[in-house]
Amino acid sequence: MSRYTLVIGNKNYSSWSLRSWLLLKQSGIEFQEVRVPLYTGAYKDELRKYSPSGKVPVLLDGQLAVWDSLAIAEYLAEQHPELGLWPANPARRALARSISAEMHSGFSALRSNMSMNCRGHFPGRGRTVEVAADIDRIQRIWTDCLAQAPGGGPFLFGSFGIADAMFAPVVLRFKTYVVQLPVSAQRYADAIVALAPLKQWIEAARAETEVIPAFEPAATP
Repeated sequence: MSRYTLVIGNKNYSSWSLRSWLLLKQSGIEFQEVRVPLYTGAYKDELRKYSPSGKVPVLLDGQLAVWDSLAIAEYLAEQHPELGLWPANPARRALARSISAEMHSGFSALRSNMSMNCRGHFPGRGRTVEVAADIDRIQRIWTDCLAQAPGGGPFLFGSFGIADAMFAPVVLRFKTYVVQLPVSAQRYADAIVALAPLKQWIEAARAETEVIPAFEPAATP
């Protein structure tokens, strides 16, 4: 029996769930998965069985519940230091934490206008001046980190880590909304999409039948 249980929402829509799920999967940490479809029935009550926040994701380790994707990432890094989920170099680790926190708390225009939707294909939708600024900032983060990464990548700090898990939903958003990227940023996005666990997530997302209208804004002209 796995030590951990991860409670997630719909794979098609839940970007926060993806971050924790992908970090566990790509790092080879075994876990059980509990999926609670969001915005259906008494889903809040169901989620509060696992976490007082009533939100996903939630990582369960015995009697301990850790909620919020960044808190989960930090907990896993502490529990599994041998995996190197943060860079070993203090300066690089500080940078990785900084961009992960920026992703965690920022880019509200992108989140509001380009909801994650693995089944969708909405080229050119959701573009505002504010979204364009968010896209530009994310591209600069990626290109700057890759320029300093050992061997130039393929991931932001050489090998896959927490920062990559934090930005993975953005990669999927850029794919859904057909955002054109500079060469190095596109190469990074391609490396993320090529991850076997992410392919597994996308396949499962496309097989889901729930539709959450609030997360389909780009589908309406």
